Amino acid sequence: MPLFLSSYHSISDLCVPSFNLFPAVKMMHMTFYWGKTVTILIDSWRTDSLLSYLLSLFALFLASAFYQFLEDRRIRFKLLSRSKSSSVEAPLLGAASVWPSAAKAIAAALFGVNSAVGYLLMLAVMSFNGGVFLAVVIGFALGYYAFRSGAEEDLIALDKSCGCS
Repeated sequence: MPLFLSSYHSISDLCVPSFNLFPAVKMMHMTFYWGKTVTILIDSWRTDSLLSYLLSLFALFLASAFYQFLEDRRIRFKLLSRSKSSSVEAPLLGAASVWPSAAKAIAAALFGVNSAVGYLLMLAVMSFNGGVFLAVVIGFALGYYAFRSGAEEDLIALDKSCGCS
């Protein structure tokens, strides 16, 4: 064996550098699992204790209910801005008809915020933690019950421009 190869075991040791390109790569779950340790949305939102896990589930529950609240407000605003006012209401709602572009801008902003919340909740569920999944689904269900299941539900046309939920 030549002298310059004496410290190497084979020629591949000489040709291939021995450093790790991705030393801090973490594998994420690809199936549902149950546990209190979960990373939600960003690396700094990591739960490691039962208290932090339960608080995170509660925050996701509230965000899901808030999504339903925003959806209700968005649909009601859209119906209000499109409705024809009677002569009695005309002085009170006259400003809304003067600013149709402002109404469209508000509707677009509500839609954008609602979509962002929906997609963030979808990404949270993609952590594949069973508790996160249940917190989001229960938040959606109770938020729907609280904000969107009233008697006027039959009158509201379904406006689903986004498949977030």
